[in-house]
Amino acid sequence: MAKIVGSITTSHVPAIGRALAGKLQDDPYWKPFFDGFPPVHAWLEKVKPDVAVVLYNDHGLNFFLDKMPTFAVGAAPQYHNADEGWGIPTLPPYQGDPALSWQLIEDLVAREFDITTCQEMLVDHAFSLPLKLLWPASESCPVRTVPVCINTVQYPLPSARRCYKLGKAIGEAIAGWDDDLRVVIIGTGGLSHQLDGERAGFINKDFDLAFMESLIADPEWATQFSMEELVEKTGTQGVELLMWLAARAALPGAVRKVHANYHIPISNTAAGLMVIETVA
Repeated sequence: MAKIVGSITTSHVPAIGRALAGKLQDDPYWKPFFDGFPPVHAWLEKVKPDVAVVLYNDHGLNFFLDKMPTFAVGAAPQYHNADEGWGIPTLPPYQGDPALSWQLIEDLVAREFDITTCQEMLVDHAFSLPLKLLWPASESCPVRTVPVCINTVQYPLPSARRCYKLGKAIGEAIAGWDDDLRVVIIGTGGLSHQLDGERAGFINKDFDLAFMESLIADPEWATQFSMEELVEKTGTQGVELLMWLAARAALPGAVRKVHANYHIPISNTAAGLMVIETVA
């Protein structure tokens, strides 16, 4: 049976792409951020996942405001990146795992989640940059991928509780897959930030750290908040923490924190990184 080895949650700020392209890992501005990743590389080398299920939000590359699904799952044999501007390099295609994708789709629909199924799907920086951060030495991503897109762009947004339930359902669907796969769940986005309006530049370190801590012992903590309350506490774009919440919910049973890093700011965003593994 398939096994979830753990989750990795991290930020996907576009400026990270420029830093990677410019090899700025040791630049004083970027070093505190990139220094968070070597322990994650060591963990990945130890757990050796076959597949990454990546929970992220699209920023207009594949979905635009005229068609914005609440939840979408990729079911393609390959996923392509594209030029989004901002100096982000276009990266090689990502291998999919259609069999696992369809397992997720069929199981999620059976559990009454309304999923948009994508047999063609472009993946943007929210997908590509975290994978490059996790496997920086590989020209192309060394594991197969299943993209799961959650709308955090156009209202109405799914609630934190709904996303938690989605993550839990994804975890149960993977556990029910009769294939000897090792799966890592990756959630990308945030943490607190607001890019526009009177509160542009807003960061809430206290809430971010409380949220990260809650993912270990009280993973449903953030589901107490409405979307409006989360916007107030984290900023308009800080609601990307929904991907962190869903990724954590996918982990079965007891967990432990392997590694965490928090750095502010990257661009005008709080950048978090966290690895949680399941306890056998």
